[in-house]
Amino acid sequence: MTRIALLLSAALIALSSASAFAHDFKLGALEIEHPYARATPPNAPVSGGYMTIRNTGAEADRLLTGEAAFAERVEIHEMAMDGEVMKMRQLTDGLEIPAGGEVVLKPGSFHIMFIGIDSQFKPGETRKATVVFEKAGAIELEFQVEDIKAMQDATKMDHGAMKHGG
Repeated sequence: MTRIALLLSAALIALSSASAFAHDFKLGALEIEHPYARATPPNAPVSGGYMTIRNTGAEADRLLTGEAAFAERVEIHEMAMDGEVMKMRQLTDGLEIPAGGEVVLKPGSFHIMFIGIDSQFKPGETRKATVVFEKAGAIELEFQVEDIKAMQDATKMDHGAMKHGG
């Protein structure tokens, strides 16, 4: 390989590695991985925001609230079973991120609720929103908009094709 080809190859590898981590954010002891939002149908009033928040610090922190130019309100929510009924509720005291632990915000669980959105969220777009933590403060995140069908397909597994045991 010529020296130029070798340099170009190294540059491409460096750029592809950088883009793999480009969607992660850090704020003090908090590491925020892959913020994304659900694509919406036209005229939908809400969308959900998801991510993994890891706390590498020695004290717990809390995700309290947020704000976004594209939404009237940003709230922290939880979906949980109440008997046989799935219910969603706002976490008015925020969501604790334990010291040395992590919390996954995902569909059907903890999530950020973008309420009163001003336009349809389309797959491939990026939406900027600020989230606020009790101790670490505020950080602007870029939420990649992902198609709900693609999100569901990515989590499905063909267990019939798997060999369990022996």
